[in-house]
Amino acid sequence: MNTQAHRYFIVNKPFGMVSQFVSVEDVPLLGDLGFDFPEGTHAVGRLDGLSEGLLILTTNKQVTRLLFDTETPHRRTYLVRVNGLITPEKVKQLCSGVTIRIRGAGEYRTAPCEVQLLDTPPDVLPFQLEQNPYISHSWLQVSLYEGKRHQIRSMMRAVQHHCRRLIRISIEDLKLGNLATGEVKEIQEEEFFRLLKVVV
Repeated sequence: MNTQAHRYFIVNKPFGMVSQFVSVEDVPLLGDLGFDFPEGTHAVGRLDGLSEGLLILTTNKQVTRLLFDTETPHRRTYLVRVNGLITPEKVKQLCSGVTIRIRGAGEYRTAPCEVQLLDTPPDVLPFQLEQNPYISHSWLQVSLYEGKRHQIRSMMRAVQHHCRRLIRISIEDLKLGNLATGEVKEIQEEEFFRLLKVVV
């Protein structure tokens, strides 16, 4: 029997699923994962429907504040597939910061971040069998400490590339690992906060 006051989960969110249990629209929801989540479970640091990968779910309403509303930013890492062959010069631009447009807030200069051009594709299972595998593309690994709305997609547009896949693989030391698409894993509270480097 679990005696914790709260429960903590990670999910490998599939493409097309929204990070909610309820929606007025006819879309795949977290309840469709087929896992018996306890009452009060909600998503933290949501991924939009077109994004995949690591999603935190918990019954603890304080996690969002502890993780994202503090003076200490938390590192988030993504695998990003873009159309076309991205050049080292554009990778340097992304690392240094680019100007993006934030809806309702005008232009914004992104903070310096870590961007690595991957020589070989990451071992990720297909989103609709990678669409057309014959179209030229590049894979990047991007780590950043801020999270403006659709920031990575906007950053790729700023260097004239379209983001085709966006997969969050870690938040600090909490990693997606080999969790299969749509799979859920429960984590004990002490380990959860230790991996996220959150002091409670």
